[in-house]
Amino acid sequence: MFEKKSVMPAPNNALPGRQEEIPVPEYHFVNGNPMQAVPIENYEKAMFGLGCFWGAERIFWETPGVFVTAVGYAGGLTPNPTYEEVCSGFTGHNEVVRVFFDPAEVSFEKLLKKFWEGHNPTQGMRQGNDVGTQYRSGIYVFSRTQREIAERSLLSFEEKLSANGFSQITTEILDAPAFYFAEDYHQQYLAKVPNGYCGLGGTGIEF
Repeated sequence: MFEKKSVMPAPNNALPGRQEEIPVPEYHFVNGNPMQAVPIENYEKAMFGLGCFWGAERIFWETPGVFVTAVGYAGGLTPNPTYEEVCSGFTGHNEVVRVFFDPAEVSFEKLLKKFWEGHNPTQGMRQGNDVGTQYRSGIYVFSRTQREIAERSLLSFEEKLSANGFSQITTEILDAPAFYFAEDYHQQYLAKVPNGYCGLGGTGIEF
């Protein structure tokens, strides 16, 4: 079963999904900013997959300069999937965090530092005991500049990991695909359930 969930589905095997969007709260549970994040002049977007999105989201909402975060699904084939569908391995989606941030307060490079240090990017389709395509490491870029910065950062961090005995980074760097909101109860989960389990863990190596 684990092996099956760790292989991306073919288009003819993917679940069909639905046209209706998953409803989410109007405002962020932690900071009260709008979840749909109406574009603000000079603000930018970033999107990351680094394992369980409960813990990953907290890493970013706690970062000064981040306006709002949301968790969802991206990088797969099924439109507007449910959590159960993503966990089945038949959507191809990753659990991701979408971040709106003010680049005057926090740079994309600093967000990448949080990303690299917040998980182990060498594990392929898993993070620790969490196994499946939805736990893969990914950076989903919204501009050529973001891609160039992300690619440079990968090479830099891979050198440090290699020097400390880690294997090759498996992080995918892709143009940002469609983002589908996860269900309400996933949003800012670790603020609502402070003792909730999340298998996220880093390598102990600083970026």
